Amino acid sequence: MAKLLALTLVGLVLALYKNHRSSYQTRLNAFREVTPVELPNCNLVKGIETGAEDLEILPNGLTFFSTGLKYPGIKSFDPSKPGKILLMDLNKKEPAVSELEIIGNTLDISSFNPHGISTFTDEDNTVYLLVVNHPDSSSTVEVFKFQEEERSLLHLKTITHELLPRYVYIAELLAHKIHVYEKHANWTLTPLKVLNFDTLVDNISVDPVTGDLWVGCHPNGMRIFFYDAENPPGSEVLRIQNILSEDPKITVVYAE
Repeated sequence: MAKLLALTLVGLVLALYKNHRSSYQTRLNAFREVTPVELPNCNLVKGIETGAEDLEILPNGLTFFSTGLKYPGIKSFDPSKPGKILLMDLNKKEPAVSELEIIGNTLDISSFNPHGISTFTDEDNTVYLLVVNHPDSSSTVEVFKFQEEERSLLHLKTITHELLPRYVYIAELLAHKIHVYEKHANWTLTPLKVLNFDTLVDNISVDPVTGDLWVGCHPNGMRIFFYDAENPPGSEVLRIQNILSEDPKITVVYAE
């Protein structure tokens, strides 16, 4: 009887594990393969070999890159060095990146671990860069002033809250969803809609003119956590037009 009970318990544990593992793999799109959608004139950019977690493009073509992210469970390609913010000029015939020097004595550079980034341009055309930072496993938002002539970032302050636009877009990575909320004057949020995808939606950038969403995605999340140089994680970029309409237009702009 005891042996039968033990076998039954083992069977239940295995069944629960199998069900949990199957659910986990499904949410990570573990078995999805990417159908390549290539763009013309693509070239490897030297200086970003370890990858960039996020980027932000200014109207004048200057582009910021967040690099060197170290995050639990995800492979880090240069774990001994702090993260960096790189700059590229897309107007150049052969664009190259350069590291932006961070100046000021209010930020611990040794623990700088940049994640997502966004820009804000003031009325006098001063550009501010907001960086989600994870120093020592915590989370902050660092505010920098971009000094274009000096090619540097002046650290202004560290904050723990963020400014929200009229509409707030939240990517729910493992659920393959983007949630859309409307922000009111009293800072309350009203849910408007939820969009479902067959990819792991991650970084969202909103075009300030058209309102289009450009979304960086992971077509197969399992490959991020179980990195294989011979079969690396893919990347996917979606463009979402008229997201507030009944029938948003979703285009796969890039997939590899």
